[in-house]
Amino acid sequence: MAIVGVNNCPIESLDYEVVENEVYNQDWRSRGKLQIFQYQVLKWALALFVGLVVALIGFFSNITVENIAGFKLLLTSNLMLQSRYMAAFVVYIGCSTALAAAAAALCAYIAPAAAGSGIPEVKAYLNGIDAHSILAPSTLLVKIVGSILGVSAGFVVGKEGPMVHIGACVASLLGQGGSRKYGLTWNWIRYFKNDLDRRDLITCGAAAGVAAAFRAPVGGVLFALEEVTSWWRSALLWRTFSTTAVVAMVLRALINYCRSGHCGLFGKGGLIMFDLSSRQATYTATDLATVMLLGILGGLLGALFNFLVDGILRVYSLLNEKGERYKIILTVTISVITSCCTFGLPWLTTCTPCPPELAGKCPTIGRSGNFKNFQCPPGHYNALASLFFNTNDDAIRNLFSAGTHGEFGVSTLLTFFTTVYTLGILTYGVAVPSGLFIPVILAGASFGRLIGTLLGSISGLDLGLFALLGAASFLGGTMRMTVSVCVILLELTNDLHLLPLIMLVLLIAKTVADCFNKGVYEQMVRMKGFPFLEVHAEPCMRSLVASDVVSGPLVTFSSVERVGTVVETLRHTGHNGFPVIEEPPSAPAPELCGLVLRSHLLVLLQGRIFTRGRAKTSAGEVFRTLAPFDFAKAGSGKGLKVEDLELTPEEMDMYVDLHPITNRSPYTVVENMSLAKAAGLFRGLGLRHMCVVPKTQGRSPVVGILTRHDFMPQYIRGLYPNTIPR
Repeated sequence: MAIVGVNNCPIESLDYEVVENEVYNQDWRSRGKLQIFQYQVLKWALALFVGLVVALIGFFSNITVENIAGFKLLLTSNLMLQSRYMAAFVVYIGCSTALAAAAAALCAYIAPAAAGSGIPEVKAYLNGIDAHSILAPSTLLVKIVGSILGVSAGFVVGKEGPMVHIGACVASLLGQGGSRKYGLTWNWIRYFKNDLDRRDLITCGAAAGVAAAFRAPVGGVLFALEEVTSWWRSALLWRTFSTTAVVAMVLRALINYCRSGHCGLFGKGGLIMFDLSSRQATYTATDLATVMLLGILGGLLGALFNFLVDGILRVYSLLNEKGERYKIILTVTISVITSCCTFGLPWLTTCTPCPPELAGKCPTIGRSGNFKNFQCPPGHYNALASLFFNTNDDAIRNLFSAGTHGEFGVSTLLTFFTTVYTLGILTYGVAVPSGLFIPVILAGASFGRLIGTLLGSISGLDLGLFALLGAASFLGGTMRMTVSVCVILLELTNDLHLLPLIMLVLLIAKTVADCFNKGVYEQMVRMKGFPFLEVHAEPCMRSLVASDVVSGPLVTFSSVERVGTVVETLRHTGHNGFPVIEEPPSAPAPELCGLVLRSHLLVLLQGRIFTRGRAKTSAGEVFRTLAPFDFAKAGSGKGLKVEDLELTPEEMDMYVDLHPITNRSPYTVVENMSLAKAAGLFRGLGLRHMCVVPKTQGRSPVVGILTRHDFMPQYIRGLYPNTIPR
């Protein structure tokens, strides 16, 4: 059960193994060169189309957020200029609360899986976990609308994490040929109705989401490689790169169109892009020491952030479990707190005279910029309002701005950092689509600029550069990503001169934070209850063997089995894979024929390919009744269930031959193989079932089946309490 209050639901594994049965082999033999060429072309076409759709969604989200949030801020600013401060506060908090309540209602009543960033869900799916509704069409719709409403409401959240989830949802919807539930299906994409091709396409979608959020195509590919995928192939590298390239080209064309004033309040803002290429990053040994200090502090604060997020989510779970109403109340409460902070704290600071050289640009009235007038007299600006009374993207742009040493004082930066750091922790876990990139970058940038201000006498680095390095240190300390974050920041800032400093601060921050806890997404995967297979097995697994964890009794089928036996077994068990045993007289002794899947059994029974006696049937006979694509995996809608079978008593006494649908070459391990080695094979091959065979002859041909559940530390701890410390 997800700690944030999603309803308890069964979680199954995905099967990335190719089921090489007679039906599969005959189907591929029957395909001509044209069909094979069509399959290859469609794989690339779908990947490129995913990039196009995700780019359009990302652009639409940015335009909508800029216009909704911009209108809210503009309306409030106009009332402030008329000295109608109470009316301005009522309008500001009213708009924010209404937007927050709408986003929470969508998540609570329509798609609970859309709450949060969605990166843990995508990470779990690409690890082989098929959780309910995480990639459903309703989740996609609520994710898009809820993300727009949540960011526009002024929450300290970003739309970058949700964009990763949106990209995965788009790819899943296209890869399964649409949605059968909503009547949106395309038969010409039937080749992709399998977990393996969907996995590759969803990886492209996740990379496209990062590229659309940050305009960082290379960073998107590396993010998919470093953070979300558990398996990677060289062919997938080309496909994801092509997808993100489409995203970058489409976004650039649309942004250039909007710069001519065709998109309302949307202008140069919206998509985070901080051009720092004109800055000369020359540094001394003293500067490197300050950067190392920044990395250490960022790692410590990032680990503390993860610890506090873990605790606050456990508290929120107690409220969210009480029902949808409490989710909305919690979200509205956090929205009110956020609005009070962002509107009230600027009143505590004094007004600052505008710099003489910026007489025409200060203060900024009716547009985005560094110098917000707020309640100040003409010719003055409120430094704290310049950060709070902006969209999150504009606040980051203000913190990253170069040559503004006197713009934000120590008290302003300390207040902003403390508030954003606290609100980021409190907001993550409410029932709105919310990403962590923006809160972490905001907190890190303000902290870095604060350190730069305090150490300005001994360091010659620009304060904007300190803000960038602070953001990098916080990203490394919370998310524990290095390569992808480094490239994303370089693509955002357009300055390769910063590469050594960003690499240094990321490595230090990650190393320090790893001493205390795991990355925030790893924590979320564990808290949501996903049976995630880690790269490295638990040390205790080296002292256990495969036969130590297999559970019984083992359920098997004969190669030619009675229909009633198959139906009753499917009704009374929840297994998704069954060993098939070849028995005399078909074999001199009982032997493992292969593995058959529940979904394939249901299709075969639905087709009623039965015989009166124990007779074999060929794949050709199966094809006379069923098409190869009848055995393809169903999409996010309902697949065939045993309750759907309507068999007569006469049919229940007949026999069905399982040879045509039995995977004749399942992956097997010997019973005395170490559990750690078996776990590595299971994860590396992307399996759902692994047969355990005996070491010696004369016994049952199969000892048991290893599934994802058997490698979970909680299960092993239950069997052997002293093996894994709590």
